Amino acid sequence: MSADADLAPAALGLSREGRAAAEKPAPEGSRHGASVAARLFVSAALWAGAVLLIGGVTLSSYYTRSVERGFDQRLHVYLKTLVGAVADGAFGRKDPGSFGEPRFDLPLSGWYWQITRIDRDPPEATTSKSLFEEQLPRLADVGVPETIVGTREGYAKGPDGQRLRMVERTIDLGQDGRYAIAIGAAAGEIDRDVSDFNAALLVSFLALFAGLIATTWFQVGFGLRPLRRIRAQLADIRAGRRSRLGGAFPREIAPLAGELNALLDSNREIVERARTHVGNLAHGLKTPLSVIANEANVSADPFAEKVREQAQIMRRQVDHHLERARLSAGVAFAGEAAEVRPALEALARTMEKVYRGRDIAVELACGDDLRFRGEKQDLEEMVGNLVDNAFKWAGGRVAIVAETAGKPAAGARETFRVVVDDDGPGLGADEREEVMRRGRRLDETKPGSGLGLAIVNDLAAMYGGRLALDRSPTGGLRCQLELPAA
Repeated sequence: MSADADLAPAALGLSREGRAAAEKPAPEGSRHGASVAARLFVSAALWAGAVLLIGGVTLSSYYTRSVERGFDQRLHVYLKTLVGAVADGAFGRKDPGSFGEPRFDLPLSGWYWQITRIDRDPPEATTSKSLFEEQLPRLADVGVPETIVGTREGYAKGPDGQRLRMVERTIDLGQDGRYAIAIGAAAGEIDRDVSDFNAALLVSFLALFAGLIATTWFQVGFGLRPLRRIRAQLADIRAGRRSRLGGAFPREIAPLAGELNALLDSNREIVERARTHVGNLAHGLKTPLSVIANEANVSADPFAEKVREQAQIMRRQVDHHLERARLSAGVAFAGEAAEVRPALEALARTMEKVYRGRDIAVELACGDDLRFRGEKQDLEEMVGNLVDNAFKWAGGRVAIVAETAGKPAAGARETFRVVVDDDGPGLGADEREEVMRRGRRLDETKPGSGLGLAIVNDLAAMYGGRLALDRSPTGGLRCQLELPAA
């Protein structure tokens, strides 16, 4: 019997243990993976930074070579003049002079020329006045290779520790000798031009990088906006403010939204089908049990008494397990929410009518904004059992209070509590534990099956809540029901 009764929730995967596992927070570190927005943003930022860095280094290197070529062209003009003077023999008759460049005459000005006859030992060198009894190093000695036209271009250390940009050429005049002709100039001009360019390039690329980062941030936020809308709507569905996803979504997201809506519709259909099966099963079992009980009531022999006793036990078992199956199916669908105050007011009016002959006063206190994260009929089922129990035992007063349960802990869901007090005889600690067991009745003179509090306890547990019994300040029983809030 119980196996059939539990078929619906088991088929839906809605066992109490499964729901409890689903309610538990995920372990720290596995609760959330890396953010899609963060991954997109970081990857785009890294890629943009890498491209700008490579581009900056390439442009700086190209500009440096361009400046060096321009500088070398100036030096080559002077070099050709010296080569011409040496080749036509004029060098031996007169000093080539400053070529119209005054800095060749200023001591250690940074502009120098030098003609060295290298076929003699030791070599004989003729220099510009600017060298001031110093000599230029030979590029051949510092490992600078020749170009295809027979010249050398490179950097070397000059007089007074200056860093020079030099061009050098060797010519062979046969019997007139072999000469190494060099022109050098301080490289500070090149360094300043390159430094100014690199500074401008850095500022420009930093501004460009900031612009790309801002654009990427906007694009990521704009592109993921439909997913944030889906997340917000799913939160509304879970809170009961809507039943399905709505609105237009981009082509890439629309299939996901459609599948989620189909899943929600399918879940709703499964719940309704389970309820229908539960109702059919209830009718199919209760009728034969009623026939058995009625037949046993005809006779007063011990066998008939035993049949009546077992039929009553079977009825309670059927009621209990069918109720659990119905409640499990009800809890299956997330997205329902119920206003608490209207439900409590309706229950209070109903119980006043049912027990109008006992003149019981009802006090109700409930906030207008309380909402139960679940189905209205389940809320009425739980609170109705508690209020009905209070009316049965109350001496003349029943108090119903609904309030929030305080600020939840980090990661926990918000809850509210319903407290039902009566001024009846109350129960001792052992008796309170006894009545929580299904089918237990401490007073057989009162109507009922003894399943009320057990059903409330089971249903509250399925929703992740709990039922607690205590002694009321008015002397009777206090039932405190804690449930998830929407």
